[in-house]
Amino acid sequence: MRNLTLLTDLYQLTMGYGYFREGKHEQEAVFDVFFRPNKLITYSVAAGMEQAAEYLENLRFGEEEIAYLRSLRLFDEEFLSYLKALRFTGDVYAVREGEIVFPYEPIVTVKAPMVQAQLVETALLTFINHQTLIASKSAKICAAAGGNVMEFGLRRAQGADAGIYGARAAVIGGCSSTSNVYAGREFGIPVSGTMAHSWIMNFGSELEAFRAYAESFPENCLLLVDTYDTLRSGVPNAIRVFRELRAKGYEPKGIRLDSGDLAYLSKEARKMLDAAGFENAVICASGDLDENSIRSLKAQGAKIDLWGVGTKLITSADLPALGGVYKLAAVYGEDGKEIPKIKLSDTREKITNPSFKEVWRIYDGKTGKAIADLITRFDEIIDESKPLTIFHPVDTWKRMTLTDYTVRRLRQKLFSGGKRVQPSRTVSEDAAYFKAEYARFWEEYTRQDMPHIYKVDLSSALYELKKEMVEAYGGK
Repeated sequence: MRNLTLLTDLYQLTMGYGYFREGKHEQEAVFDVFFRPNKLITYSVAAGMEQAAEYLENLRFGEEEIAYLRSLRLFDEEFLSYLKALRFTGDVYAVREGEIVFPYEPIVTVKAPMVQAQLVETALLTFINHQTLIASKSAKICAAAGGNVMEFGLRRAQGADAGIYGARAAVIGGCSSTSNVYAGREFGIPVSGTMAHSWIMNFGSELEAFRAYAESFPENCLLLVDTYDTLRSGVPNAIRVFRELRAKGYEPKGIRLDSGDLAYLSKEARKMLDAAGFENAVICASGDLDENSIRSLKAQGAKIDLWGVGTKLITSADLPALGGVYKLAAVYGEDGKEIPKIKLSDTREKITNPSFKEVWRIYDGKTGKAIADLITRFDEIIDESKPLTIFHPVDTWKRMTLTDYTVRRLRQKLFSGGKRVQPSRTVSEDAAYFKAEYARFWEEYTRQDMPHIYKVDLSSALYELKKEMVEAYGGK
């Protein structure tokens, strides 16, 4: 396994050295990972926590890392010796992968000695920002398609790691398989794929190419039919080979369209396949698809059963960065008491929520559907037997009182005293979890066009603390 301890920004280390020199390096601190609103973000699907956990478990400065830092001539030997002995000893609270999350919610909280908590910021954001972004894009594409989406993006990803972990995240977000064989082996997820146009072009004729492929894969024969002329050559030749397969006792899988007017071609191909007696042969489509083009194709009546999505999924083309941040929320004094911290800004959206916090999801007691999320101070408890009043964190006159409801803590303790206390889960388990939680949201919150804004509110105690701190620090 690669040592990723230096997967950090230099300023994490320079701040760490400054804390060390000031005697603040062991002061306990609380940092939150969250993301801010974006016009393209209606909801997000949390992912990347497994890689974040692996990073924390293996955090250590070896001889090579120390030698490199020494070569920078920035740090003294006392600090380098301190780093050489450093291990992660903190607590981490996190949502599980596949959880639906919203802006401002602390999806991960690190509570650890200051140098440790500061050092891990960059790596945690790297893992969580990327995979949450791709899982969220996948969820939207799969919702538009109604399922049956294959992730085809490795060759268009921004590097090998982006392709590998992007495939993982895409499956958490709903994709049924990936073309990425490495990711398939690494994470135990289904792989899919058949042929490229080069296969067809490498034979004397399209029919010869189809026959050769059917000979090699008689039980999994899905033919790419748009190399030359889809309706006059590709589909008729596929039907001819399908008949030959059936005569040998095999049933074909179907055809793939990769270019052209996919709506028209799929409808015509469906007619031809059905007329030839291959009603169960699937039609797969690929070629620069995303949730918008898929919705358009379905609105046009396209007869597509299976979708292969690559570039616009693996790169999240319309939103190339999630924008998650890592902000200080509190430190603890020598007496063990919390000292809340807040970041102010002229931009209201950039004002942080202070204190060590918890996140609760509130469900309607009758339907079981999610109503709102509530961010509280960590030691607050919600008594389901009593009415609960929630209100907008800015427009406080917007409020509602709930009487028939249930609540769930959104996060679990992932690390305690530097030791992982939650087991690893498979990608398929995380994908199933997302699917189940997605069903607990009204469609109005998850739809792509003009969704209803899901409520994320602050408890009265947290709201009052934030208000007091804004007023106290605003004039300084």
